[in-house]
Amino acid sequence: MDRPIQHELSAPARRALIDALGESRVHTDPETIELYAADQGPRRCPPIAVVFPSDHEQTAALVRVANEHRLPLVARGAGSGNVGGALPVPGSVVASFECMRRVLEFAPEERVMVVEAGVTTSEIDALARSRGLFYPPDPGSAPYCRIGGNLAMNAAGPRAVKYGGTRDYVLGLRAVAGDGRTLVTGGRVTKNVTGYDLTRLLIGSEGTLALVTEATLKLVPAPPRVGTLRACYESMPQAADAVARVMNQPAVPCALEFMDPSAIAAIQQAGAAGELPRGTRALLMVEADGDPADVERALARLRTALEGPGLLELREAADPAEVADLWRARRSLSHAVKKIAPLKINEDVVVPVPRLAQFVAVIEALADEYRLPIVSFGHAGNGNLHVNLMVHPDDADEMRRAHEALERLFETVLDMKGTLSGEHGIGYEKRNFVPLEIPPDTLAMMRALKHVFDPNGILNPGKKFPEA
Repeated sequence: MDRPIQHELSAPARRALIDALGESRVHTDPETIELYAADQGPRRCPPIAVVFPSDHEQTAALVRVANEHRLPLVARGAGSGNVGGALPVPGSVVASFECMRRVLEFAPEERVMVVEAGVTTSEIDALARSRGLFYPPDPGSAPYCRIGGNLAMNAAGPRAVKYGGTRDYVLGLRAVAGDGRTLVTGGRVTKNVTGYDLTRLLIGSEGTLALVTEATLKLVPAPPRVGTLRACYESMPQAADAVARVMNQPAVPCALEFMDPSAIAAIQQAGAAGELPRGTRALLMVEADGDPADVERALARLRTALEGPGLLELREAADPAEVADLWRARRSLSHAVKKIAPLKINEDVVVPVPRLAQFVAVIEALADEYRLPIVSFGHAGNGNLHVNLMVHPDDADEMRRAHEALERLFETVLDMKGTLSGEHGIGYEKRNFVPLEIPPDTLAMMRALKHVFDPNGILNPGKKFPEA
């Protein structure tokens, strides 16, 4: 978008926003501006205004005003992303969807729920479970992240190894394109090949093509039983080999989580790891769900696959409280590791599962070569690891080493036919690495799609792709 940067909201633009949304929904006070100047990424950029649309119609009116006044619009849910996907740009308006929290329809007999963009993921799952159903995507921030942000990033979580990510549970969307047009995609049935699949295109587009206001979600029956195993290993490659064995047998786990030594130390500090065998340098959490008899058969097969070189201990969680403690600690890891250093360079790369052992060995080697604490944990059943480089941003030499290690990490991932991001998105932080993975002609076609949806380039500029 070729426009001069506005350092404050002009009087005509402010009046237009107030006319569209109401005065109570347009904020330019310093306190609000500061609150919405960043997501969980490392950068900050104060917007010139923060607005809170209440429904689809107000969102459409907002986009029309933004086009008229050439205001960049940055959509925001809970701000829980860590790649700068909701980072404002200079002169931008942040559109927070936290006020759009209505469940518009819940039809258990159809296994369908229609929600606005500001409903939290855990609220969706809790309502579904009240009628014997559940919503499988379970990002670590589920208690507070909002479905709009999940849709923007195609969020997933531990259960993705069996159930898939957000994209797999969205039947249809209502959204506003960058030119102000209302888009209605998909429907409420599981088979639909009418027209192009714009639903799947918008999911994962990080708010660069359209602002999603409503989603029609698919629900599934809640499993009556879940069994949890904990396996401890002498080394990370031995644990990764066990992951490959697990994923090469018929019983698909509903979760398969990996933790390296630093991650284990973090959950031990939280008091949730329990007693671990001496010499434990890698830990796997494995779950199976379904009917009780099916779970018992699955656990037997999983135990057999987990046995092998380097196994120090294999045990089943004794009771629901122990399972809850393990998962509470696992979900707190992203915050717990921040105690190691002030800045966490958080990557969520993915490699094919058979290459996971080779990949974790490379991570260990990079940590030694560049003299950096690197903490790895995540969804090993998908080959999706969260690789965290812990650094001090005021140490120039350490930052230089971290960026060199990061480039080596990405080169390794792509050499292994993996991808740069599995569920966190690209945002601002990873955009310059995208051409390493996407060929020029394909990238040009993606840019052309962006122009079709958002001809004036007002939606989340500077994200997803490097500057042209």
